[in-house]
Amino acid sequence: MTFQGKVILILAAATLLPGAAAKIDLQPVVGTDPVSKDADDPAIWVHPTDPGRSLVLGTDKSDAPNGALYVFGLDGKVRFKISGLDRPNNVDVEYGLTVAGRRIDIAVLSERNKKQLRVFRIEPDGSALSDISSGGGLPVFTGQQGERAAPMGIALYRRPSDEAIFAIVSRKTGPLDGHLWQYRLEGDAAGKVKATRVREFGRFSGKGEIEAIAVDDALGYVYYADEGDGIRKWHADPDHPDAGRELAHFGRDGFKADREGIAIYARPDGTGYIVCTDQLSGNSEYRLYRREGEPGRPHDHSDVVAVMRGGADSTDGIDVTSSALGSRFPKGMLVAMNSGARNFLLFSFPTF
Repeated sequence: MTFQGKVILILAAATLLPGAAAKIDLQPVVGTDPVSKDADDPAIWVHPTDPGRSLVLGTDKSDAPNGALYVFGLDGKVRFKISGLDRPNNVDVEYGLTVAGRRIDIAVLSERNKKQLRVFRIEPDGSALSDISSGGGLPVFTGQQGERAAPMGIALYRRPSDEAIFAIVSRKTGPLDGHLWQYRLEGDAAGKVKATRVREFGRFSGKGEIEAIAVDDALGYVYYADEGDGIRKWHADPDHPDAGRELAHFGRDGFKADREGIAIYARPDGTGYIVCTDQLSGNSEYRLYRREGEPGRPHDHSDVVAVMRGGADSTDGIDVTSSALGSRFPKGMLVAMNSGARNFLLFSFPTF
């Protein structure tokens, strides 16, 4: 279904005071076609030459044979889907992985029941996705048992210094330290993609789960939502001299439900927002924190800049982009999972 795209800013008296968060009501521009069973997590792929032909990928988090990765156009219509996946949980997109001497864009998803990642090449024109996982799937959390080996969240990181690409993965349950594992993704001799574990990191409160992860490629940080406790920030580069230290722990107050989907609205000048979902039934909210932190304190994200909502039900995964995607999304786009309707809502990112 398609909606008239508009943004309504509700500025109560309190929002005019310094430090107060703007309250922003959004109307979706587009609602995608529904998935078959259980919509969960979206990712945005930006077309390299024609942004209006960009894609939204979304998982149907069901057991095989119903599990699937759906690919939608910006009109919300299904372009194609990849079926037969076994509980695909989260998905992310990255650009410029070198495989067999060729730079390609990839989508990587966590396939929970098979305890592995699946890697898909995205054709340059967005016309198809093809599985290029070495061995048919990349095992993760090897040596772990039960739900400690079951992958959930995934985010991809491209290191600016050498363009190496990494996958950061969370699991259904796990230890309070070293909860996330990080893998380097590389082409193999057969022209497929393999994964090599490079570190275990990340604290966990033990409250709820860790599912949502987002990476800021340009600034080099990874953020993840510790559902019942807050948002945590670490260096994304496993070789950074400070890679073993937590940089920030924020978003601990003000949430009414679980902290869920998380994404980075990144502007070229280093500013933007860290966007995190408050998973409310019927009308989830999205809390925005300054990407750049406070002056002289780049890891201080304590202030909420704005709280957005748009009628999505019990939002789990989200994704955002600051890229202009045509006239309906001139400042970029927020995509939010909409539980009751089993679909994803596409919002024009507001100016405020």
